[in-house]
Amino acid sequence: MAKLSGGEALIKSLVREGVEVIFGLPGVQMYGIVAALRDEPSIKFVVTRNETSTTYMADGYARTTGRPGVAMVVPGPGIYNAGGGLSTAFSRSSPVVLIAGQIPRDGIGKNFGGLHEVNDQKEITNPVTKWQKQVLRPHEVPESIHEAFRQAQSDRPSPVHFELPPETMVEREEVELLEPAKIERKVPVDSVIEQAAKEIAAARKPVIYAGGGVARSDAEAELIAFAEAHQIAVLTSAGGKGTMSERHALALGGSLGPTGQLKDYIEDADVVIGIGTRFSMRNQAAAEARLVHIDADPEMIGHVHENSLGVIGDVKATLPKLQAAIAAAGGGKWDSPAPEVARIQDALTNSEEELNQPQEDYIRALQEGAPDDAIMIFGMTQLGYYSRPRWITENPKSYIDSGYSGNLGFAFPTALGAKVGNPDKPVICVSGDGGFMYNSSEISTAVKYGINLVTVIYNDGHYGNVARDMDDDFGGTYETDFVNPDFVKLAEAYGAVGLRAKDPYDVKNVIPKALAMNKPVFIDVPVNRVPRPKQWSARAPWTTPQDGLLD
Repeated sequence: MAKLSGGEALIKSLVREGVEVIFGLPGVQMYGIVAALRDEPSIKFVVTRNETSTTYMADGYARTTGRPGVAMVVPGPGIYNAGGGLSTAFSRSSPVVLIAGQIPRDGIGKNFGGLHEVNDQKEITNPVTKWQKQVLRPHEVPESIHEAFRQAQSDRPSPVHFELPPETMVEREEVELLEPAKIERKVPVDSVIEQAAKEIAAARKPVIYAGGGVARSDAEAELIAFAEAHQIAVLTSAGGKGTMSERHALALGGSLGPTGQLKDYIEDADVVIGIGTRFSMRNQAAAEARLVHIDADPEMIGHVHENSLGVIGDVKATLPKLQAAIAAAGGGKWDSPAPEVARIQDALTNSEEELNQPQEDYIRALQEGAPDDAIMIFGMTQLGYYSRPRWITENPKSYIDSGYSGNLGFAFPTALGAKVGNPDKPVICVSGDGGFMYNSSEISTAVKYGINLVTVIYNDGHYGNVARDMDDDFGGTYETDFVNPDFVKLAEAYGAVGLRAKDPYDVKNVIPKALAMNKPVFIDVPVNRVPRPKQWSARAPWTTPQDGLLD
């Protein structure tokens, strides 16, 4: 036991959790934590220009390192500003720990109009966090913050919300510091493993559909071992990209909901093995197929496919047991699908029916310029959409998107967090001009802390996707154009480096030069509007004009 302030107890507990960086802003209700953080040399405090970026950076850090990302904001408006990043982290099952302030204890819940007051503050984040906790005394801090980290990392990883009022941060009492809680990996019951093994062993043509839960569980090696042992082809969701190298002989690659030959392949399967995925884009299995669905979250089972067998467990703990059970069931050795996978990959790369131009040439130029070990953060831009099926991802935790949250503005701050967590790896942010301007002030943060990433800004002067859809489907666009700054001069004004590509094909030449500078570099890429990908010809009815009501 030691006499500590709540702020000191918090920071010392974070040290025990292995936290090395906090993304946040200092504010009047946070002084007790900031002072304790100042006196703790093992934790770096990265101060952003807006609370919006704190949770995005924490998410980028978490998804590319496999460790929880920590954000810190003032109460009320600070939490609202951090909401976009929490939403994205929730959609990608990312372990983000939000530490928030509160108003003074005697005013909580009384609606007196205190500075930054919001009634029921924890309820703000309830839809996009897994767990929320308020503590009022310093001695409560260690147990609660360790529980926050356990919740963030266990079962389905997710953001969590921990808050405390300003008095708690500065007042002192006897506090017992604790060791972090052990993260237990959920393992399915043996009878379910045996049932799943029998069904897979009896399959005519199984296929694996792997999602982001594989990466959250650090189960990339287990996925590859399972697929290779049984010679089963692997298709991934966008969140699952990188769980198996897309140059592997069994890799069908990533998808934004399979179409064309990928759709034909998976619909021909009689057993789909869904691993760590919620099938958020669409159900991948044919109507008559059996879905063996492995996931740590029981709520994910059966919501897209009635003919499902739920295998509730952590992916890393489950796959080796299932692999052994399939072998024990006397099955699991099919003819290798590698020749058919190679044929499909050739068609995806060379067939006019599968490709879209100019997006394909743009993505190839980008791929040629980026190192194989680069961590790529793709924003909600034309090339970002197209990258989901067409960017070749080779390494785990190296392809980051915004999931079903789909929010503009996430890419740049998320990439900053990724680079903080991976200072020795190249990190490349791919953004549109509209999305980049959401958080362009964080150029200042990149310069201040030497966060030396490369940001590629595809600049068409519009919300390009909206402009195209309005023109194509509603007879004309409306208020989708911008007045942009000169992005080269904007970067230089902050002390960063600004470069300009001649066109989207020139990025293959400019990116290597930018990476060699080892500075924050921003590349302005002029681009024209691109057509809608042919695979998106099937449109949701609410995206086009209607003559009457929709069911």
